[in-house]
Amino acid sequence: NYLRIVGLEIHAQISSNSKLFSGSQVQFAAPPNSLVSFFDASLPGTLPVLNRRCVEAAVMTGLALNCSINKKSLFDRKHYFYADLPAGYQITQQRVPIAVNGSLSYSLCIDNKMSQMVTKTVRIKQIQLEQDSGKSLHDDTRSQTLVDLNRAGVGLMEVVMEPDMCCGEEAAAAVRELQLILQTLGSSQAVMAEGQLRVDANVSVHHPGEPYGVRTEVKNINSIRFLAKAVDYEIQRQIEELENGGTILNETRAFDSKLGCTVPMRDKEGKQDYRFMPEPNLPPLILYDAKSLPANMNHQQVINIDWIHERLPDLPSVKREKLVEQYGILPEHSFTLLNEDGLAEFFESVVKQTQMKPKKVIGWILNDLLSYLKQHSLTVKESPVSSSLLADLLNLLEKKEISSTAAKRVLAELWKGEGKTPLEIVKEQKLELLQDQKELEQICQAVIDGQENEVMAIKTGNRKVLNKLIGLVQRKTQGRSNPVLVKQLLEKKLSE
Repeated sequence: NYLRIVGLEIHAQISSNSKLFSGSQVQFAAPPNSLVSFFDASLPGTLPVLNRRCVEAAVMTGLALNCSINKKSLFDRKHYFYADLPAGYQITQQRVPIAVNGSLSYSLCIDNKMSQMVTKTVRIKQIQLEQDSGKSLHDDTRSQTLVDLNRAGVGLMEVVMEPDMCCGEEAAAAVRELQLILQTLGSSQAVMAEGQLRVDANVSVHHPGEPYGVRTEVKNINSIRFLAKAVDYEIQRQIEELENGGTILNETRAFDSKLGCTVPMRDKEGKQDYRFMPEPNLPPLILYDAKSLPANMNHQQVINIDWIHERLPDLPSVKREKLVEQYGILPEHSFTLLNEDGLAEFFESVVKQTQMKPKKVIGWILNDLLSYLKQHSLTVKESPVSSSLLADLLNLLEKKEISSTAAKRVLAELWKGEGKTPLEIVKEQKLELLQDQKELEQICQAVIDGQENEVMAIKTGNRKVLNKLIGLVQRKTQGRSNPVLVKQLLEKKLSE
């Protein structure tokens, strides 16, 4: 029996028009080296100028993660030699970062059952501002490495979590929650596919009562699904290694998503000496709050923590509570609504336009809408069925003008995106409910007459068979009969 220990370091790219210390633009997939200022290329005599937007984003994120914001933070140089780091050092916050001692609550389901959610908390050690490095592109055919400095100097927030997690699922749930928070705040777009959120996972295992084991670091994981796999693989690998009498090396590993395993990159045996030193070209970063704000200060030149705090939007946890409270939906459904970008807004929009109870609407949204979108890899915003079309359809169902079977058929037509309204489809395909009770009675009688064995079974007390008869009536009427009414008619006829 091993205790599993997982800690994460997450680099989030700050959503800002320009870089952390230079005026160069930030833009994904721009032509190589088209967004490089003299400072980014570290030409002699260039000086850093701190970007206000990046500081505000870090303060906002710190507040959302329950951190203490340091009113005085410092910048440091971290030295290492690498092709895509032209200065030979990175400006970061080693000694006194902008925010410390926070916490993040996240929820996950037990045994993959959505109905059993547990909430856990991971402590946030610190959030620091730092520059991103450039990008090395290895061209194997010509055996050369090319360097693109577009990303060099882009502002990052490094969020350092304490080792409070124990498996891939927990790590993935915590990162997903952080991603939602960043996107809600607008402090980072946090799109992992574009490298705006990169995760390093520190993993170790040890027996209860013994000191922590040697840890390995899995670097630069760029998807939440891969994060869960990488962590779980690494835990298993370490346990097997120790069981077989081996030792764990303190090394940096990479996750190979094609093979589904981690592979060694470099060992950390010779502890790298980063020769940290204070950044001589930047003064301490001083922040204020309402109490400490000097009276004659120009507001453009200072950052007021309280001002940012008052303007924080509702965080995902609060939004979920409001959804549950307002619409009476299940807590686990509120997670699904928020996890899919734009789905909560879609749901609320449908609810506003329909007489159907929110609890019933959620079924249509999660079972029908979402599974269709997933099947066709579409986002909510790309859905061929708009919220008002779905609302029109649900209103027809609610007013008992069509059966739920017919409603599913109408929805299938709507997916084709041919611009017809639900009502037009109902009329075209003659899907209205049979309003003529006489006609319905005759169909019920015909089904009873043709199913002697089933009728016998029902009369001897097997009630389940009744569903088969209802199904047959539905088939004869092509889904145009109201199952509740059919059941009543059949029961009445069978008891005669």
